[in-house]
Amino acid sequence: MTDQIKKPDPTVVVIFGAKGDLTTRKLAPALYNLLLDKWMPEKFAIIGVSHHDLSHEQFLQLLRDGVDGNSRRGKTTDEEWNEFAGYFTYQRADFTKPDTYETLAAHMADLETEWGTRANHLFYLSVSPQFIEPIAQNLGNLAIAKDRDRDRIVVEKPFGRDLATATALNKLLTGIFQESQIYRIDHYLGKETVQNILAFRFANVIFEPIWNRNYIDFVQITVAETVGVEHRGNYYDKSGAMRDMVQNHLLQLLCMVAMEPPTSFQADEIRNRKVDVLHAMRKIRHEDVSQSAVRGQYGSGWLKGEQVPGYREEEGVNPESNTETFAAVKFHLDNWRWQGVPFYVRTGKRMHEKHSSITIQFRPVPHQSFPEESTENMQPNRLIINIQPEMGIKVRFQAKRPGQLMLLNPVEMVFNYEDAYRVEAPEAYETLLLDAMQGDATLFMRADQVEAAWALVMPIIETWESKPSLHFPNYAADTWGPEAAEALLARDGHTWSVQSPTKRKAAAVK
Repeated sequence: MTDQIKKPDPTVVVIFGAKGDLTTRKLAPALYNLLLDKWMPEKFAIIGVSHHDLSHEQFLQLLRDGVDGNSRRGKTTDEEWNEFAGYFTYQRADFTKPDTYETLAAHMADLETEWGTRANHLFYLSVSPQFIEPIAQNLGNLAIAKDRDRDRIVVEKPFGRDLATATALNKLLTGIFQESQIYRIDHYLGKETVQNILAFRFANVIFEPIWNRNYIDFVQITVAETVGVEHRGNYYDKSGAMRDMVQNHLLQLLCMVAMEPPTSFQADEIRNRKVDVLHAMRKIRHEDVSQSAVRGQYGSGWLKGEQVPGYREEEGVNPESNTETFAAVKFHLDNWRWQGVPFYVRTGKRMHEKHSSITIQFRPVPHQSFPEESTENMQPNRLIINIQPEMGIKVRFQAKRPGQLMLLNPVEMVFNYEDAYRVEAPEAYETLLLDAMQGDATLFMRADQVEAAWALVMPIIETWESKPSLHFPNYAADTWGPEAAEALLARDGHTWSVQSPTKRKAAAVK
């Protein structure tokens, strides 16, 4: 967000599934912080819709508990909470019944009469996938969702379970709404460091000339988690790392690294360039999956001094599950900029540390003019974008060690958000909710982008599902995944990079 962004016009936010975990952990804290940061419209209302039998007071208490436990500001004060709570109402409803939406429309009409203006309508579907169709169809029957400029629908992931279901869902939604009204949300795109990739690449002239196959050796993208499936076993066992993370989060990051410079910062121009990347990516044939992708499943072990169960021992998981909790893939782009540069992506649960980063590995110098004894510790240049838990950018280059001898060592220049800025960064959902209220779709996925991403990973998913692994579990908790993931890079003469925190000062070279 910048100071140039004006507040949204009067807005009614309707959250379907308002009692759910996403609302209490993410949406309510995000809206609360937007209000305190003075980004919310002068006139707005939030209507929570759920099938649970709750009083208005019980609903507000659930929200307050969620905000207290998850807001970046910590616990609420009574004064701030009472102001925020005053914008909420709760409607118990059956998502499948038309009278639910007639009641909702009447409530929204009353608000607009009171305000003296027609408001923006933002319908947030924080619901299980089976409820998307009845909600969309019922909204489509009423005038509250027909204004293509002011009425928007936000659809959470998973957006389909495979290419066929994603295509069917797109067909359903675009048959009711205009594409410009549909906001397919991927919260990773709301993270400050992810957005900063665009600024880093396209607001600095020094990087674009070397951002290509002539200077870059390979690219790595890692999203590692220390947690297991927690209480999501029933969901995760039908999903897995490829569907849950690679198809959306990791491919989105890859697109932002590999996209061509846009001609403007308009939403469709940015999204066009991302779709170009997906279309340029080389399709992985079923028979080549074993050479291009690695799967893993965590076993029991110790993590941070505590014994943790294996995936098959988790609640809601099939004791003989073939679902992967780790996935690594080598992608190639067949275009002028990136031909021959491998893009390695990996993600997993119960890994050694929580860490998300993008590593740009540059080629070695073309000619070594220094004496051999000078370059014992010399390493190629590397650029690292740390996304979480710390946010920052590091550039590794070579420097001469102090002394009478010409000895080279790698050193780092570090940009860390906490050190550079005194302003607290907004959470991803704050950014995305504000953009949705503003009608800015830049950080949301378009139908063709979703389908292109699914098409890329379907051969891997189909191959893995047709050939159950004989080696699961194949990595222990508190590791970086299965050994085969290391072999995937070793065949190309590369290794996975392990990052040090950007905040930690590098130890002095002695």
